[in-house]
Amino acid sequence: MIPSLEHLQRAYAVTRVATQVTPLLESAALAKASGAACVFVKPESLQWAGSFKARGAYWRLKQLSPEEAKRGVVAYSSGNFAQGLAAAGEALGIPVTIVMPVDAPAAKREATAGYGARVVLTEHGERAREEVAAEKARSIAGEEGLTLLHPFDDREIVAGQAGAGLEALEQLDARGAAADILLCPVGGGGLIGGVALAFHHLSPKTRIVAVEPEGFDGMGRSLARGAIEATPMGPSTICDGLMARRP
Repeated sequence: MIPSLEHLQRAYAVTRVATQVTPLLESAALAKASGAACVFVKPESLQWAGSFKARGAYWRLKQLSPEEAKRGVVAYSSGNFAQGLAAAGEALGIPVTIVMPVDAPAAKREATAGYGARVVLTEHGERAREEVAAEKARSIAGEEGLTLLHPFDDREIVAGQAGAGLEALEQLDARGAAADILLCPVGGGGLIGGVALAFHHLSPKTRIVAVEPEGFDGMGRSLARGAIEATPMGPSTICDGLMARRP
């Protein structure tokens, strides 16, 4: 079930016409701070809808049958996947419903609605906010016959997110450079899943490092255990988009 290189490239061929090429910026300050010869940063925050999520969302919607596309989709998200999916749905004419925690950033909530998505808010109290939102999304999918999409635990989502890695590899090659180390942020794991696959196939000597906020290290825990493990409830973090507790 792991997407092949051909699968990743097929997805990238489709999504690259609907997404922006985000730059690969050289940072002298980071190179000096880290002791590296050269450091590049790929600011996917400049992507349509504010993050890499637009890549996976667009490719996933392109995989819907005509009947599914007509009925629409529902997903849960604290904001980044919400905006990416809403923007992709608007571009493709597919109705999108997003379930968001009531404490999701207001700017992300407003932007999601601005792309034409229906936003449903959930109160989660002491429970993990993604669990409550996921339950509500499943309920809406069953009641309204919508296709339920997961923000990261989806083979096609991962294949679409790999475009960020493929694009970075093209940009490195154009500079005559290769990456010794790749640092990638991790929330649920959709981005690093795709990017790691891209580098695995095309730059196998690159060391790949997953970076998680303290208290939200579900990927690290799971890799150490050899099975998926959720992090316990704990404090919040400024890294709002990386608060998934279960990778």
